[in-house]
Amino acid sequence: MARRLLLALALGTALAASGCGSELTVDEYPTEAGTTINCKSLLADLPRTVAGQDNRAVKDGNAAAWGDPAIILRCGVETPEDLGPASRCDMVDGVGWFTESTADGYLFTTIGRDFHVSVEVPHDHEPEADALADVADSVERHDPVVKPCV
Repeated sequence: MARRLLLALALGTALAASGCGSELTVDEYPTEAGTTINCKSLLADLPRTVAGQDNRAVKDGNAAAWGDPAIILRCGVETPEDLGPASRCDMVDGVGWFTESTADGYLFTTIGRDFHVSVEVPHDHEPEADALADVADSVERHDPVVKPCV
């Protein structure tokens, strides 16, 4: 009996250490048709840390996350409703971003690329542009520029 208890405790400790059961659920969102293959490549090439935060397991196959509260990258998102020809473009390490304020931070969406990638950064992770700088290389490798925004 004591041996079974020790094995159960050891197994429970191992599962807790591996993060089992701590997958982040990302709200479902509409994705653009034809982005699945490119998104899988992009997501597989993202850095382990973003803005000094370690990556987290995510249930959604088109998203990645780091830290708590989570910085969330979504791939293949639809064009933001407020994005238009006169929208400001914020360049970070060669990638143009459309910036929107949210209740708890900022939502950045790529501009002028083959498909849209968004990065949601809570205020807890200031400066928010650090997250964009960390994912810029992966975005550039897997989401080609169609029309530069500046």
